[in-house]
Formats: sequence, C-alpha cells, structure tokens
Amino acid sequence: MPSYTVTVATGSQWFAGTDDYVYLTLQGTDGCSERHLLDKPFYNDFERGAVDSYDVTVEEDLGEIQLIKIEKRKYWYQDDWYLKYITVKTPVGDYLEFPCYRWITDEKEVVLRDGRAKLPRDDKTQILKQHRRKELESRQKMYRWKEWHPGFPLSIDAHSHSELPRDIQFDNEKGIDFILNYTKAMENLYVNRFMHMFQSSWSDFADFERIFVRISNTISEYVMQHWREDFMFGYQFLNGCNPVLIRRCTEIPKKLPVTMDMVECSLERNLTLEEEVKQGNIFIVDYELLDGVDANRTDPCTIQYLAAPICLLYKNLEKKIVPIAIQLGQKPGPDNPIFLPSDATYDWLLAKIWVRSSDFHIHQTVTHLLRTHLVSEVFSIAMFRQLPAVHPLFKLLVPHMRFTIAINTKAREQLICECGLFDKANATGGGGHVQMVQKAMKDLTYSSLCFPEEIKAKGMDNKEDIPYYFYRDDGIKVWEAIKSFAEDVIHIYYESDEVVCEDVELQAFVKDIYVYGMRGVKASGFPKMIRTRETLAEYLTVIMFTTSAQHAAVNFGQYDWCSWIPNAPPTMRCPPPTEKGTVTIEQIVESLPDRGRSCWHLGAVWALSQFQDKELFLGMYPDEHFVEKPVKEAMAKFRKNLDEIVSTITERNKNKKLPYYYLSPDRIPNSVAV
Repeated sequence: MPSYTVTVATGSQWFAGTDDYVYLTLQGTDGCSERHLLDKPFYNDFERGAVDSYDVTVEEDLGEIQLIKIEKRKYWYQDDWYLKYITVKTPVGDYLEFPCYRWITDEKEVVLRDGRAKLPRDDKTQILKQHRRKELESRQKMYRWKEWHPGFPLSIDAHSHSELPRDIQFDNEKGIDFILNYTKAMENLYVNRFMHMFQSSWSDFADFERIFVRISNTISEYVMQHWREDFMFGYQFLNGCNPVLIRRCTEIPKKLPVTMDMVECSLERNLTLEEEVKQGNIFIVDYELLDGVDANRTDPCTIQYLAAPICLLYKNLEKKIVPIAIQLGQKPGPDNPIFLPSDATYDWLLAKIWVRSSDFHIHQTVTHLLRTHLVSEVFSIAMFRQLPAVHPLFKLLVPHMRFTIAINTKAREQLICECGLFDKANATGGGGHVQMVQKAMKDLTYSSLCFPEEIKAKGMDNKEDIPYYFYRDDGIKVWEAIKSFAEDVIHIYYESDEVVCEDVELQAFVKDIYVYGMRGVKASGFPKMIRTRETLAEYLTVIMFTTSAQHAAVNFGQYDWCSWIPNAPPTMRCPPPTEKGTVTIEQIVESLPDRGRSCWHLGAVWALSQFQDKELFLGMYPDEHFVEKPVKEAMAKFRKNLDEIVSTITERNKNKKLPYYYLSPDRIPNSVAV
C-alpha cells in the first residue's frame, strides 16, 4: 500500500506547542485518505520548536496531493497550536511543501494548499476554486472594517487586542502593553522619582539634565549640547525624526509679510529676498494644520497651548539650512510679530522652541500615526480580506503586515483613546490629535506616499543643491531596491498587463483600500483598479516602503531627537509671545513642560524607539510562504541590494558627529510593530 511521509513543524514562540489530538487528511486528484491521528507511542508530539515525522499509509495512490486538512481536538484543556508548515514525501519520492504559519485554536481545522503561488486564473479544478473562495469568506467575517472616528481611515473591528484573530495578535501581549512599557521605561531612565512633582516646573535648562545625563547617547547628547544653534534647528528638518515637512519656497506667502530689511543680515549672496527665492535658496515649513486645533484641557490645573507657526529657512553658502524668520501664528498683525535671528537671544530661542513643539505634534499625529500606522493597517486589513494565502501578493506582503493591526489596536485601547496615555503629556491630547488626523486626511494622497514623487513635489530632489539630505538619499536607495524586488516577483507570476487586469482578487484588494481606507475620496489619487505590471510594481512598493522604511525613518529616531525636552516640548504652558523684547529665561522655562509631563514624554520616546524582541529587518523572511526557486532567487538578489545599501550608509557615517542610520536596511523592521 502507498505510504506518505508527513513532516510537521511547530513554531518556536512561547506556547506554540500542543498536547491536543492532531488529525491529518490527504486529498488528491484521485481520492482522499482516511483521517489519520498523528501520534507516536511514548513520545511528546508537537512540542514548541519540534519537527516531527509520521508515516501515513493509504489504500490506494491518491494522485497529485491538492489539499491537506489538519484537525485539532481537545485532549485536556484549550491548547492553541502554532503550525509552521507540513511537508509530504510522496510514494514516488516527490516533496511537497504546505506553508501554514498560523495558529490553530480551539477545536478548529485548517485546510492547506501546497506552497506554489497561484493566481485565480491558475486554478482549474472546482475543489481548488472552492477552497480559495471559502478562505476569503472566512477571513472577511474575521477581518471587518470599522470607523474609529469620523473622517479617519477605517480600522479593524475590535475593541481590544484580545478580540483580534489569534493569527495577528502579539505572541506576548505584555510586551506591547503601553502603560507597562512606559512605566518600565521611566524606571530604567531613573525619572520616576520626579513623578510626585507632576505640576512643578524645572528651575532652568540645566535642571533638565537631571533626567537626561544618565541616559545620554551619541545623538541625543549632541542635541543637548547644540540644540540652541540655528544649524541644529535647520538640520532637523532634513534628518531629524520628522524630515518630511520642509519644501522649497517658490513664493513668500502673503500671510508671512517678511521684508528684505528683516532678513538682509541673514542672506549671504548679496541678493534680494526675491532673488534668493528665484534661485531656490529659500525653504519653508508651514504648520497651518495646527491652526484652530483645540489644546489639551484634560488637566484643570495646567493650561496648555498650541501654535501654528510658519518658519522660513535659508540655504547658506555652505549649503546648510538655517532659519531666518519665524511667525508663530497664521494671521499677520501687530500681536503676531515675525521673529528673527537678529532679535534678542531669548526672543529668538523661544520662537524656535515653539516651532520645535509644533513639529513634535505634527510628527506624532500626522507623520507617524496617520501616514505610517493607520495607512499600514488599511493595507493589512485589505490584504487579509481579499488575498488568499495561495496568492503571490499575499505571500509577498504578509511579512510587512506582521503585528501592525495588533499594535494599532493596542494604541486605540491605551494610548490615543479618551483618557489614554497621549492625554498625559501632549498638548494635542484630549481630542486635538483626532482633529489633526481629520484635517490631515485631505493631504493623504497616493502620490504623497510615492517617496521619489513626494520628494520632487517638495522641490527637494536635487542632491547637488541640497547635499546633506540623507533621509532623501537613503530613502530613494531603499525605495529602488524594494521596487526592483516587487518587479521581479510580478514578472514571475504576471506574464502580461492583461493578466494583471484579470486578477479579480488583486482588483478587490485595491478597491478595498480605496473605498474603506481612503473613504472613496477621488482626490486621494488612490487607484480603484490596477491595469499594468508597471503600476502594480509601484503600488506594491508604496505598501512595502510605507510599512517598513517610512515608519523606521520617522519612528526610531524619537529618543535621539526628542529626549532633550527643550528640543521637542510635548506641551507648552504659556501662550506664544505677542511682542518682542520681553522674553526671559524664566519665562521660557515656565513655558516648557513640568516635571511630570517631561517624565511621561521621556518614557514614551524611549519605549517607541526600541526594536521588538527578535525583530525581523527588511529582507528577512524566515517564514517561507514562497517555495518556488525563482522567487527565492529574487529574495537573495533583494538582500544583496540591501546589503550594498548598508555598506554605503555605514561608510558615509564613519566619523560623523551626527550619523544618519534610520534608513539603513539593517535597522528597518519589515513592518509597523511598535
């Protein structure tokens, strides 16, 4: 009688093993096996990290194996099991791989197809078409869209992490408990001793060092030492943790009535301001989005303030970016002066601090939360709803969706919810952050997520003209590497543009993102349909780049750039100055966050800047969803390209006082998971 050797691999994460009964059924083109109990006498099957083999004998040859059914039945108590994969050696010596990489919970069953990726058009038999359809029907019941706030991209329909499908939960929920992590961070940073003085102010700038010196590192310490300098202020617009706002100024806006007399002493080329603008030497950062946003009112003991500044910057003869004018409100007038480098030292310093505080708010809520976390969740939900596990695009994208829905759900549960941690230290807490996301949705366009296109649209693409924009330089290298990988995979499975058009699952995926993620807003520019391989390559690059590189660029530098509180105040406790010549050092310190809020802020930026345990970085795909040789060769080529980028960045950073490494592929996690 024919005999098949079945090898079963159990996951290595905590509690992956099971003591439950596991049954296997083989289904082939010529018949179906009986239900076999996989069990060895006097042996503990399916232990964590184990690879177990079993002989399955059948009455007759089953033909080509199409499906494997795995059933789990309770032995003693509820016992989830993480099944990595199954391999089958046929009677004629062929090996078939059946990837799973998911949890089997309760008394459930899973039906697996072999690992060869297939488009809908490739399935000819009814049994395979039915399996494909049933998988998506099941997933669409589990992964439901829900509106968390009006105007937001839709998110997962779950109130808490524990309500999520088991496959997308964190392995260890404690590891992503924000309250626990922030408290632990404050203990590690020795700042919890200041928490009982929550409302009290610091004495002076040196007093901030009491929560800083113990935890200094290369970049954060450099920031502490140089934060007052105009060079450091300008540099952060290029390579800080929010390097996405600066744009070349093509015309001085009427709402910023800067005159030549005001800035003449800052210009170095003997040109007028208008001539400097025409030559492309003037840049602008406008925080208009913050105009009208309500400041945090959750603590009646502390009034908090927001501003919506406009900052004009200049490229000097050294091709470095420095500030030349700051207006702290959107409407010009006598009570909204334009602050200049030639003003009194503390006037100019406080104006820059207000810009840094506004930048922090835009960074946290728009650049980070909306444009990486929430957008990546849209991609994740649409993928699970519309692409079955056998689809090549599911196999390509799933590593880049790891834990994204889980981290966002946990954030809605503890961090950005009403009375959440965000309210404790941030001036945009208490609802302001919600208003900001709602306002920022109009600028969330498809082209703005296409990295090279967005850089060009802002007039920041000329490397000779702006030589120190490492975020741009490294980002384009990583974008091109990801795009090349996406193109290689596409050409393996899509032989023509016609095949792309015919892929109903791909089109449903794209439509889900447009209709639910972007709320069907035509102005977003998100496609409703993909018609060519070229467009598909760009679309997949947007997804993979956003979930990996873009998030890394704006997340993992938070401790470096925001731990020195005066450089990134999460709140301001006095209103913006309305006249010049009155600011004192005491007024500045009184404006900055109190001791308690400073400690919460420090714990937050520390926790958010840490990689996950056993982090998987870009190009690391230990779960072998793909089994075909051409794709594995494409992956190897991708990793080689990434290694070359790492080498280039490492060489450039040698001996730099301010190295830029956030977009080095060996520091870019595959997915948004923190």
